[in-house]
Amino acid sequence: MDQRPDRALAALGFDPDAVLLKEPGILLDSHFLGALHVELREALGAEEAELALLQMGFLHGLQDGLRAVKEAFSENASECLVGPPLAIRLRAESDPAQPGAIAFQGLWPQRTEAWARATAVGQPDQPGCFLSAGYTSGWLSGTLDADILALEHSCRACGAESCSFAAREASVWRACGDPAVCRLLDALPFDAFRSYVGSNRDSAAAYEPEPEPDDPRAGIVHIWGPVMIIPFAEREEALEAVELIGNDPAASDVSVVVVDLSGASVTGQEGSESLERVVEMIEAWGAEAVFAAVSPAWRPVVSALERQPVAIHSDVPHAIAAAFQIASAQRSLS
Repeated sequence: MDQRPDRALAALGFDPDAVLLKEPGILLDSHFLGALHVELREALGAEEAELALLQMGFLHGLQDGLRAVKEAFSENASECLVGPPLAIRLRAESDPAQPGAIAFQGLWPQRTEAWARATAVGQPDQPGCFLSAGYTSGWLSGTLDADILALEHSCRACGAESCSFAAREASVWRACGDPAVCRLLDALPFDAFRSYVGSNRDSAAAYEPEPEPDDPRAGIVHIWGPVMIIPFAEREEALEAVELIGNDPAASDVSVVVVDLSGASVTGQEGSESLERVVEMIEAWGAEAVFAAVSPAWRPVVSALERQPVAIHSDVPHAIAAAFQIASAQRSLS
Protein backbone atom coordinates (compact mmCIF):
# COMPACT_ATOMS: atom_id res chain seq x y z
CA MET A 1 0.00 0.00 0.00
CA ASP A 2 1.21 3.51 -0.80
CA GLN A 3 2.76 4.92 2.37
CA ARG A 4 1.80 8.53 1.63
CA PRO A 5 -1.55 9.11 3.36
CA ASP A 6 -2.80 11.48 0.68
CA ARG A 7 -2.32 8.78 -1.97
CA ALA A 8 -3.47 6.00 0.32
CA LEU A 9 -6.75 7.75 1.03
CA ALA A 10 -7.15 8.90 -2.56
CA ALA A 11 -6.83 5.27 -3.64
CA LEU A 12 -9.89 4.60 -1.51
CA GLY A 13 -11.78 7.51 -3.06
CA PHE A 14 -11.24 9.83 -0.08
CA ASP A 15 -9.75 13.32 -0.23
CA PRO A 16 -7.67 13.85 2.95
CA ASP A 17 -8.02 17.62 2.61
CA ALA A 18 -11.81 17.44 2.45
CA VAL A 19 -14.19 18.97 4.98
CA LEU A 20 -14.66 15.55 6.59
CA LEU A 21 -11.18 15.91 8.11
CA LYS A 22 -11.73 19.49 9.26
CA GLU A 23 -15.05 18.97 11.01
CA PRO A 24 -14.68 16.38 13.77
CA GLY A 25 -18.23 17.02 14.95
CA ILE A 26 -19.76 15.41 11.89
CA LEU A 27 -18.08 12.12 12.75
CA LEU A 28 -19.99 12.01 16.05
CA ASP A 29 -23.38 12.69 14.45
CA SER A 30 -25.39 9.46 14.20
CA HIS A 31 -27.40 10.56 11.17
CA PHE A 32 -24.28 11.56 9.30
CA LEU A 33 -22.48 8.36 10.28
CA GLY A 34 -25.30 6.23 8.95
CA ALA A 35 -25.27 8.06 5.62
CA LEU A 36 -21.47 7.88 5.50
CA HIS A 37 -21.51 4.10 5.95
CA VAL A 38 -24.02 3.76 3.12
CA GLU A 39 -22.15 6.06 0.74
CA LEU A 40 -18.78 4.41 1.35
CA ARG A 41 -20.15 0.89 0.92
CA GLU A 42 -21.83 1.83 -2.34
CA ALA A 43 -18.83 3.73 -3.69
CA LEU A 44 -16.01 1.44 -2.54
CA GLY A 45 -17.50 -1.89 -1.54
CA ALA A 46 -17.70 -3.20 2.03
CA GLU A 47 -14.04 -4.08 2.57
CA GLU A 48 -12.57 -0.89 1.14
CA ALA A 49 -15.19 1.15 3.03
CA GLU A 50 -13.90 -0.35 6.28
CA LEU A 51 -10.39 0.85 5.50
CA ALA A 52 -11.59 4.33 4.56
CA LEU A 53 -13.51 4.61 7.84
CA LEU A 54 -10.54 3.35 9.83
CA GLN A 55 -8.19 5.88 8.20
CA MET A 56 -10.66 8.73 8.52
CA GLY A 57 -11.15 8.02 12.21
CA PHE A 58 -7.43 7.55 12.80
CA LEU A 59 -6.53 10.96 11.37
CA HIS A 60 -9.19 12.64 13.51
CA GLY A 61 -8.08 10.78 16.62
CA LEU A 62 -4.40 11.45 15.96
CA GLN A 63 -4.90 15.18 15.57
CA ASP A 64 -6.96 15.27 18.80
CA GLY A 65 -4.41 13.15 20.64
CA LEU A 66 -1.51 15.38 19.61
CA ARG A 67 -3.54 18.43 20.55
CA ALA A 68 -4.28 16.93 23.96
CA VAL A 69 -0.58 16.38 24.61
CA LYS A 70 0.25 19.93 23.59
CA GLU A 71 -2.49 21.37 25.78
CA ALA A 72 -1.40 19.26 28.74
CA PHE A 73 2.00 20.97 28.65
CA SER A 74 0.71 24.45 27.90
CA GLU A 75 0.69 27.35 30.36
CA ASN A 76 -3.07 26.99 30.75
CA ALA A 77 -3.03 23.21 31.15
CA SER A 78 -5.49 23.33 34.03
CA GLU A 79 -8.09 24.97 31.79
CA CYS A 80 -7.70 22.48 28.92
CA LEU A 81 -10.07 19.68 28.10
CA VAL A 82 -7.63 16.89 27.34
CA GLY A 83 -10.09 14.03 26.89
CA PRO A 84 -11.28 12.93 23.44
CA PRO A 85 -14.70 14.07 22.14
CA LEU A 86 -15.55 10.43 21.41
CA ALA A 87 -16.43 8.83 24.75
CA ILE A 88 -13.91 6.06 25.47
CA ARG A 89 -13.61 3.90 28.58
CA LEU A 90 -10.24 2.25 29.06
CA ARG A 91 -8.79 -0.31 31.44
CA ALA A 92 -5.05 -0.98 31.28
CA GLU A 93 -3.98 -4.60 31.35
CA SER A 94 -0.80 -6.61 31.10
CA ASP A 95 -0.01 -8.80 28.13
CA PRO A 96 1.78 -12.01 29.23
CA ALA A 97 3.15 -12.53 25.73
CA GLN A 98 4.67 -9.02 25.58
CA PRO A 99 5.63 -7.78 29.08
CA GLY A 100 5.75 -4.02 29.22
CA ALA A 101 3.81 -3.52 25.99
CA ILE A 102 0.87 -1.12 25.96
CA ALA A 103 -2.43 -2.96 26.30
CA PHE A 104 -5.99 -1.82 27.03
CA GLN A 105 -9.48 -3.22 27.13
CA GLY A 106 -12.16 -0.64 26.48
CA LEU A 107 -15.60 0.22 25.21
CA TRP A 108 -17.49 3.07 23.58
CA PRO A 109 -20.37 3.70 25.99
CA GLN A 110 -22.43 5.88 23.66
CA ARG A 111 -22.42 3.26 20.86
CA THR A 112 -23.17 6.00 18.33
CA GLU A 113 -21.59 4.33 15.32
CA ALA A 114 -23.16 0.94 16.09
CA TRP A 115 -26.61 2.51 16.21
CA ALA A 116 -26.00 4.51 13.04
CA ARG A 117 -24.63 1.51 11.14
CA ALA A 118 -27.48 -0.80 12.16
CA THR A 119 -30.07 1.83 11.26
CA ALA A 120 -28.54 2.61 7.88
CA VAL A 121 -27.43 -0.81 6.58
CA GLY A 122 -29.22 -3.32 8.82
CA GLN A 123 -27.98 -5.60 11.57
CA PRO A 124 -24.43 -6.77 10.75
CA ASP A 125 -23.09 -10.24 11.42
CA GLN A 126 -19.77 -9.01 12.82
CA PRO A 127 -18.39 -5.91 14.60
CA GLY A 128 -17.83 -2.99 12.29
CA CYS A 129 -17.40 0.30 14.17
CA PHE A 130 -14.32 1.05 12.11
CA LEU A 131 -14.48 4.81 12.42
CA SER A 132 -14.63 4.55 16.23
CA ALA A 133 -11.79 2.01 16.16
CA GLY A 134 -9.76 4.31 13.92
CA TYR A 135 -10.40 7.33 16.15
CA THR A 136 -9.41 5.40 19.28
CA SER A 137 -6.29 4.06 17.55
CA GLY A 138 -5.26 7.56 16.48
CA TRP A 139 -6.00 9.15 19.84
CA LEU A 140 -4.02 6.54 21.76
CA SER A 141 -1.19 6.69 19.20
CA GLY A 142 -1.00 10.47 19.59
CA THR A 143 -1.24 10.66 23.37
CA LEU A 144 1.05 7.69 24.09
CA ASP A 145 3.53 8.32 21.24
CA ALA A 146 3.23 4.72 20.12
CA ASP A 147 1.70 2.82 17.20
CA ILE A 148 -1.61 1.56 18.58
CA LEU A 149 -4.48 -0.30 16.91
CA ALA A 150 -7.85 -0.63 18.64
CA LEU A 151 -9.75 -3.67 17.39
CA GLU A 152 -13.45 -4.10 18.16
CA HIS A 153 -14.39 -7.58 19.39
CA SER A 154 -18.06 -7.15 20.31
CA CYS A 155 -20.65 -4.74 18.94
CA ARG A 156 -24.05 -3.58 20.12
CA ALA A 157 -25.26 -3.62 16.51
CA CYS A 158 -24.63 -7.40 16.46
CA GLY A 159 -26.63 -7.94 19.64
CA ALA A 160 -23.81 -7.67 22.21
CA GLU A 161 -24.31 -5.67 25.39
CA SER A 162 -21.61 -3.16 24.45
CA CYS A 163 -19.18 -2.06 21.77
CA SER A 164 -15.93 -3.38 23.24
CA PHE A 165 -12.39 -3.34 21.90
CA ALA A 166 -8.83 -4.34 22.65
CA ALA A 167 -6.00 -1.90 22.01
CA ARG A 168 -2.47 -3.20 21.45
CA GLU A 169 0.76 -1.99 19.93
CA ALA A 170 0.99 -2.62 16.21
CA SER A 171 3.97 -4.96 16.63
CA VAL A 172 1.99 -7.14 19.04
CA TRP A 173 -0.97 -7.39 16.69
CA ARG A 174 1.26 -8.16 13.73
CA ALA A 175 3.03 -10.93 15.63
CA CYS A 176 -0.31 -12.73 15.92
CA GLY A 177 -0.27 -13.23 12.16
CA ASP A 178 -4.02 -12.75 11.69
CA PRO A 179 -4.49 -11.73 8.01
CA ALA A 180 -7.56 -9.60 8.80
CA VAL A 181 -5.69 -7.66 11.48
CA CYS A 182 -2.60 -7.26 9.29
CA ARG A 183 -4.84 -5.82 6.57
CA LEU A 184 -6.00 -3.12 8.97
CA LEU A 185 -2.44 -2.40 10.07
CA ASP A 186 -1.35 -2.06 6.45
CA ALA A 187 -4.01 0.63 6.06
CA LEU A 188 -2.39 2.67 8.85
CA PRO A 189 1.12 3.85 7.89
CA PHE A 190 1.64 5.40 11.34
CA ASP A 191 4.72 7.50 10.59
CA ALA A 192 3.28 8.83 7.35
CA PHE A 193 0.02 9.77 9.05
CA ARG A 194 1.90 11.55 11.85
CA SER A 195 3.87 13.44 9.23
CA TYR A 196 0.69 14.33 7.39
CA VAL A 197 -1.07 15.69 10.48
CA GLY A 198 1.95 17.70 11.57
CA SER A 199 3.32 18.83 8.21
CA ASN A 200 3.68 22.57 7.69
CA ARG A 201 1.21 23.43 10.42
CA ASP A 202 0.74 23.42 14.15
CA SER A 203 -0.91 20.20 15.30
CA ALA A 204 -3.28 22.06 17.59
CA ALA A 205 -4.62 24.11 14.69
CA ALA A 206 -4.33 21.62 11.87
CA TYR A 207 -8.04 21.42 11.13
CA GLU A 208 -9.95 24.53 12.11
CA PRO A 209 -13.67 24.08 11.45
CA GLU A 210 -14.17 27.62 10.14
CA PRO A 211 -11.06 28.96 8.36
CA GLU A 212 -10.46 32.66 8.20
CA PRO A 213 -11.32 34.40 4.89
CA ASP A 214 -7.63 34.74 3.99
CA ASP A 215 -7.00 31.03 4.65
CA PRO A 216 -6.21 29.40 1.29
CA ARG A 217 -8.44 26.47 2.24
CA ALA A 218 -11.45 28.79 2.49
CA GLY A 219 -11.97 28.86 -1.28
CA ILE A 220 -11.79 25.12 -1.87
CA VAL A 221 -14.76 23.27 -3.38
CA HIS A 222 -15.12 19.72 -2.08
CA ILE A 223 -17.10 16.89 -3.65
CA TRP A 224 -17.88 13.78 -1.64
CA GLY A 225 -20.12 11.37 -3.52
CA PRO A 226 -23.52 13.02 -3.97
CA VAL A 227 -22.63 16.00 -1.75
CA MET A 228 -20.67 19.10 -2.72
CA ILE A 229 -19.49 21.90 -0.39
CA ILE A 230 -19.02 25.35 -1.91
CA PRO A 231 -17.68 28.31 0.15
CA PHE A 232 -19.51 31.59 -0.42
CA ALA A 233 -16.91 33.90 1.17
CA GLU A 234 -15.85 35.01 -2.33
CA ARG A 235 -19.24 35.17 -4.02
CA GLU A 236 -17.98 35.73 -7.56
CA GLU A 237 -15.77 32.68 -7.28
CA ALA A 238 -18.68 30.72 -5.82
CA LEU A 239 -20.86 31.68 -8.80
CA GLU A 240 -18.15 30.67 -11.24
CA ALA A 241 -17.61 27.38 -9.41
CA VAL A 242 -21.30 26.46 -9.49
CA GLU A 243 -21.53 27.30 -13.18
CA LEU A 244 -18.39 25.36 -14.11
CA ILE A 245 -19.24 22.32 -12.04
CA GLY A 246 -22.82 22.32 -13.28
CA ASN A 247 -21.46 21.89 -16.82
CA ASP A 248 -19.00 19.17 -15.83
CA PRO A 249 -20.25 15.64 -16.62
CA ALA A 250 -18.01 14.33 -13.82
CA ALA A 251 -20.23 16.11 -11.31
CA SER A 252 -23.45 14.54 -12.56
CA ASP A 253 -23.74 12.41 -9.41
CA VAL A 254 -23.91 15.46 -7.14
CA SER A 255 -27.47 15.89 -5.92
CA VAL A 256 -27.03 18.16 -2.88
CA VAL A 257 -24.85 21.28 -2.64
CA VAL A 258 -23.91 22.78 0.72
CA VAL A 259 -23.38 26.54 0.36
CA ASP A 260 -21.03 27.51 3.19
CA LEU A 261 -21.55 31.10 4.35
CA SER A 262 -18.61 31.00 6.79
CA GLY A 263 -16.61 34.21 6.43
CA ALA A 264 -19.05 35.71 3.91
CA SER A 265 -19.98 39.32 4.57
CA VAL A 266 -23.57 40.50 4.31
CA THR A 267 -23.84 43.30 1.72
CA GLY A 268 -27.56 43.81 1.28
CA GLN A 269 -29.05 43.51 -2.20
CA GLU A 270 -25.77 42.46 -3.83
CA GLY A 271 -25.34 39.53 -1.48
CA SER A 272 -28.97 38.54 -1.85
CA GLU A 273 -28.81 38.55 -5.65
CA SER A 274 -25.61 36.48 -5.69
CA LEU A 275 -27.06 33.94 -3.28
CA GLU A 276 -30.28 33.78 -5.29
CA ARG A 277 -28.26 33.14 -8.42
CA VAL A 278 -26.31 30.32 -6.77
CA VAL A 279 -29.52 28.56 -5.72
CA GLU A 280 -30.98 29.08 -9.19
CA MET A 281 -27.97 27.49 -10.88
CA ILE A 282 -27.91 24.59 -8.42
CA GLU A 283 -31.57 23.86 -9.12
CA ALA A 284 -30.98 24.23 -12.86
CA TRP A 285 -28.74 21.16 -12.90
CA GLY A 286 -31.12 19.12 -10.78
CA ALA A 287 -29.57 19.44 -7.33
CA GLU A 288 -30.82 20.76 -4.00
CA ALA A 289 -29.21 23.59 -2.02
CA VAL A 290 -28.45 23.47 1.70
CA PHE A 291 -27.14 26.57 3.49
CA ALA A 292 -24.49 26.25 6.21
CA ALA A 293 -23.15 28.71 8.80
CA VAL A 294 -26.22 30.93 8.50
CA SER A 295 -25.52 33.61 11.11
CA PRO A 296 -28.18 35.95 12.58
CA ALA A 297 -26.98 38.63 10.15
CA TRP A 298 -27.57 36.31 7.19
CA ARG A 299 -30.99 35.02 8.26
CA PRO A 300 -33.04 38.01 6.99
CA VAL A 301 -31.24 37.80 3.65
CA VAL A 302 -31.85 34.07 3.36
CA SER A 303 -35.50 34.30 4.39
CA ALA A 304 -36.10 36.96 1.71
CA LEU A 305 -34.81 34.76 -1.11
CA GLU A 306 -37.31 33.85 -3.80
CA ARG A 307 -35.73 30.40 -4.11
CA GLN A 308 -35.38 28.90 -0.66
CA PRO A 309 -32.77 26.22 0.12
CA VAL A 310 -34.11 22.83 1.14
CA ALA A 311 -32.41 23.19 4.56
CA ILE A 312 -30.70 25.89 6.63
CA HIS A 313 -28.18 25.26 9.42
CA SER A 314 -26.14 27.48 11.71
CA ASP A 315 -23.04 25.27 11.51
CA VAL A 316 -21.23 23.34 8.80
CA PRO A 317 -21.22 19.85 10.37
CA HIS A 318 -25.01 19.70 10.73
CA ALA A 319 -25.45 21.05 7.22
CA ILE A 320 -23.23 18.31 5.78
CA ALA A 321 -25.00 15.65 7.82
CA ALA A 322 -28.34 16.94 6.52
CA ALA A 323 -27.01 16.92 2.96
CA PHE A 324 -26.12 13.24 3.19
CA GLN A 325 -29.56 12.46 4.64
CA ILE A 326 -31.23 14.32 1.77
CA ALA A 327 -29.07 12.51 -0.79
CA SER A 328 -29.96 9.18 0.80
CA ALA A 329 -33.68 10.04 0.69
CA GLN A 330 -33.36 11.10 -2.96
CA ARG A 331 -31.76 7.78 -3.82
CA SER A 332 -34.48 5.77 -2.09
CA LEU A 333 -37.17 7.64 -4.02
CA SER A 334 -35.53 7.28 -7.43
